[in-house]
Amino acid sequence: MQQINKSFRERIGFPLDEVITFQTLEFVLERMAKTVPFENTAIIEGRTEAISEQYLMEKVIGRHEGGLCFDLNPLLYLFLLENGFQVTMLKGITYDAVNNIWSKTGATHATILLEENGKRYIVDSGYGANLPLKPVPLDGEIIHSANGQFQVKQEETEYGDYCFYMKLKDKSEDWTLGYAFQSTVAFRDVKDMIEMQKTIVEHPDSRFNKGPLVSMLTDKGSMVLSQDSFTEWTDGNKHKQEINKEEFQAIAKERFGLR
Repeated sequence: MQQINKSFRERIGFPLDEVITFQTLEFVLERMAKTVPFENTAIIEGRTEAISEQYLMEKVIGRHEGGLCFDLNPLLYLFLLENGFQVTMLKGITYDAVNNIWSKTGATHATILLEENGKRYIVDSGYGANLPLKPVPLDGEIIHSANGQFQVKQEETEYGDYCFYMKLKDKSEDWTLGYAFQSTVAFRDVKDMIEMQKTIVEHPDSRFNKGPLVSMLTDKGSMVLSQDSFTEWTDGNKHKQEINKEEFQAIAKERFGLR
C-alpha cells in the first residue's frame, strides 16, 4: 500500500504532526468536505481509469481533482487504515426521494464502516453535499453537525440491513432516506470497486454521465456547479445564477480548486 498519510494531509490542509483519534476524526472529515469536491468531470471528459490506489493518489492528490463516492471514500479509507483505524469498505444503493424509487444503477454507492470500541459507524465523505461530517453510529443515535442531522437505522430492505437518513440544514425540514447498505458484506480491496465505477460511467440511467456536476461544502453552507448554473447556499440563503461554458471553467477553478 502506498503511503498516503502525508500527501492526504497536505491536500486537505490538516496538520502533518497531529495524531488523529476517533474524537478528532470529525476535523478530518470537515477539512476534506471543504477542500476536495464531489465531481464527475473525469467521466464527462472521458478520462477515467480503473480504480487503484495509484490512480486515486494521482487523481485526487496529484492532479488536485475531486471525484465521486468510489474515488473519495476509498482514498479516505486508505488514509484511515494508515492512521490505525479499523475500517472496511461497503456498498449501498441510493434512494431517489423525488421519484420514490431506488437507484436504477443498483448498489453503486461506496461508503466506509468504522469500528471503535466495539461500536460500528458509517463514515462517508463521498455523498455530494449530503455529508454528515462526523461518524454516524449504527445504533440509531441522531448525529448533529454543521450540515444537519444524520441517522443510521437497522432496517431490512432487499438491498441490505441498514438505512442512512438525513435532514440537511437549511434545505429540508423532513428526514430523507439517503441509501441502504449491507453491513456484513465488505469489499476486499479498493480494486473491487472497478465494476461499480464502470456502471456509473456507462449505465444509461446514471446521473453522473450526462453533464458535469461539482459540489463542495463551505464554511457558511455549500455550493453546486452544473454546466448551466452555479448555486450557493450561504447562512441559509440560496443564490442561483445561470452560467455559460466559459464561466463554468472559471468557477470550477476559482471556487472548487479544479485545475
